[in-house]
Amino acid sequence: MEFIPPAILFLIGAIIVPFLRGKIQKAWILLIPLLAFIDMLIIYFGEYEGIFWTIEYAGFTLTFARIDSLSIIFGFVFVIMSFIGNLYALHVKGRGQPTFAFLYAGSAIGTVFCGDLITLFIFWEIMAWSSVFLIWYGGRKESGHAGLRYLLVHNVGGALLFIGIVMHYSATGSTDFGFLGAVAGGNLTLASIFILLGFIINAAVPPLHAWLTDAYPEASITGAVFLSVFTTKTAVYVLIRGFPGTEILIYLGAIMAVYGVVYAVLENDIRRLLSYHIISQVGYMVCAVGLGTAMALNGASAHAFAHILYKGLLFMGAGAVIYMAGKSKLTELGGLYKTMPLVFVLYMIGGFAISSVPFFSGFVSKSMIITGAGELGMLLIWSMLVLASAGTFLSVGIKLPYLAFFGKDSGIRVDEQKLPKNMLYAMGIAAFLCIFIGIYPLVLYDLLPYIVDFVPYTLSHVSTEIAFLMFALLAFFMFLKYGVGTQTISIDADWIYRKLGNLTLRFIRTTLHNIATNTSLLTLKFYQRVVKLSLAPYAYVISKFKCKNVEDVERELDKSAYKFITSSTTMALLFLLIGFLVIMLNL
Repeated sequence: MEFIPPAILFLIGAIIVPFLRGKIQKAWILLIPLLAFIDMLIIYFGEYEGIFWTIEYAGFTLTFARIDSLSIIFGFVFVIMSFIGNLYALHVKGRGQPTFAFLYAGSAIGTVFCGDLITLFIFWEIMAWSSVFLIWYGGRKESGHAGLRYLLVHNVGGALLFIGIVMHYSATGSTDFGFLGAVAGGNLTLASIFILLGFIINAAVPPLHAWLTDAYPEASITGAVFLSVFTTKTAVYVLIRGFPGTEILIYLGAIMAVYGVVYAVLENDIRRLLSYHIISQVGYMVCAVGLGTAMALNGASAHAFAHILYKGLLFMGAGAVIYMAGKSKLTELGGLYKTMPLVFVLYMIGGFAISSVPFFSGFVSKSMIITGAGELGMLLIWSMLVLASAGTFLSVGIKLPYLAFFGKDSGIRVDEQKLPKNMLYAMGIAAFLCIFIGIYPLVLYDLLPYIVDFVPYTLSHVSTEIAFLMFALLAFFMFLKYGVGTQTISIDADWIYRKLGNLTLRFIRTTLHNIATNTSLLTLKFYQRVVKLSLAPYAYVISKFKCKNVEDVERELDKSAYKFITSSTTMALLFLLIGFLVIMLNL
């Protein structure tokens, strides 16, 4: 059977959604991901490999289907999660959100299957512009502001990527998307540096990460589920494709893993806490890309697959709490286990998966990355990754569920039966996959880009992980009375550009505005005098300087001309001197 690029199905779906209503629209929203999944099965079992669906345009070859094991594994999980996310959002009325969700998912899948840098850039930009609407659909003033900041950051990232692509094409004459890293211990080219910067902005590498934790908590309940899936994981994909073995990514990834955990432990808002853990978990993947071994790259791909499912489940659980309770801060919640027991159980499956509890999906993927760091003898990196794993269980597996579902009873009473059933069905599918992959990891391992030589369930792996989980559990209850679960305000890197942005706007609105206004008034007065002088110079001078005769008029005109010549000459000499000094300093 022939196949078509799965991204095209989503783009067609996005075009048609606005014209549908009611049950037909809902059926269409679920049909498109199902057709895309069938399309992925055709690609996988048909053993397609290579370049397909190419178009010649303006002298460039645009490739919409580059098929190999790496694109297949990311394509599968993106399609699966797009179905789960659309099922979760099926109760949402209107045509806007499903339209932009399809555009967002389709552009992410298009990025995974593209074979050239131009097609990559096109889908990259569609992904940025479509996803911002899912933030704006949050419907609050904060959502609007966060969406604008999100868009500005991603426009900067897109500009850097575009500059890198142009420079790469100028240097090589090729737009093929493949390995872009340094060869044989050399340095990255300037073009590769720009492309890498564009990629790591989408990967939310600190200090370029604050757009994520700023925007995702302000998105709509359903939109946040899609946001948690696509942007950062497409960044992981392009890093695996373009920059495996780039050493700086090892350290950036390890810092990400710890950085996200630290802020998550401090955070009070449930979706912002989960957003910090996206940074932390993506840090494992970025670090693995930097390690560059077959084990590590397999681990990055497997962990991206597992992360998409359990992080989507966690955001769905948090969204269910917000939907029913109307609160998002842990200090305002508590006691919800009495009225939302099913949501609690489903959330905990995601919490165990992200915490690498044995027999859940995160354990069989994250342990590959940690083992990969250990095999290279990188003790510091190994320690940072293990520490971050314990911190993940502390904040997502213990802190959030304890304070939201147990802890101090907030008095909030909701009826879980009133929660839309489609939300529970979506969470149930994601929870099943988290357990299934954890128990039977070969299903995931068979999709990985390299032959897997790794057994997750050894005595050493299991006992080490359980020891760190117990340490995190003990630490939580020891420090519970020292501020865990209290109202907090965490200052992150976004504080810098928020303040700089406000100062810049204030400078434009006040100082620059006043300068422009005064300059305009002075210019107007000057031209008024010039006009008067040109029309009747003698009459003007007589009225201005109260001259009695022609000789007095000519004398005053000579004085004015002398002043103009001397002042203009002085200014010209001053500018020449400044220019000379600048040139000398540069030399």
